[in-house]
Amino acid sequence: MELKIYNSKAKVAESFSEYLKALIQSNAVTHIALSGGSTPKIVFEYISDNFKNDIDWSTVHFYWGDERCVAPSHEESNYKMTVDYLLSNISIPAGNIHRVKGEDIPENEAVRYSAVLDKELPKLNDIPQFDLVMLGMGDDGHTASIFPHEIQLWNADTNCEVAIHPDSEQRRITITGKLINNAKEVAFLVTGAGKSEKMREIIKTDATAPKYPASLVVPTSGKLLWFLDADAAAEL
Repeated sequence: MELKIYNSKAKVAESFSEYLKALIQSNAVTHIALSGGSTPKIVFEYISDNFKNDIDWSTVHFYWGDERCVAPSHEESNYKMTVDYLLSNISIPAGNIHRVKGEDIPENEAVRYSAVLDKELPKLNDIPQFDLVMLGMGDDGHTASIFPHEIQLWNADTNCEVAIHPDSEQRRITITGKLINNAKEVAFLVTGAGKSEKMREIIKTDATAPKYPASLVVPTSGKLLWFLDADAAAEL
């Protein structure tokens, strides 16, 4: 585990963008699971403004670690956010973008997207392997769309599952723990004072930590990075 702490959310985004560019440039092909949220949005903006011509996007394949079950034009769609802030600004082959079809029947889409990942990704131990999984963490300690009340989804045998948001009851498609922990590298982007308590519990392995899905992220590769701002790291 490696902790990287910065003074602001903007610095987190800048540092992660540099890390991502170097990772892509070091690989012949790079398979990346993206996350939604406010910090990835700033990352995508930074890459669009600074690196869009420095990266050979034909070598990059994008997937989503989770997606809300909404249309791709919906304001809550992680795919739409990525299009608006990154994909519309770079030259990437359409065939390299593997979106979750949030508009389809959730249970059917979880099966279909599981098959996409089986087909498109290389395998390690017969499990699809991303080069990088980007993750955020909620104030409740959830990651991807695995929430504490459905923590059993983490250990599902499938690549993808249907999750339900504990408050809105919105349905979501999420990759499961076996894919996250099988990735070559996993990077958390966590910002904001609302995350500081859970960060302390997880990083210091408090007795309460196992209640939070984010605490279960332990990639077998050993490559786990936390990109934090000072507010999120305040209790470490």
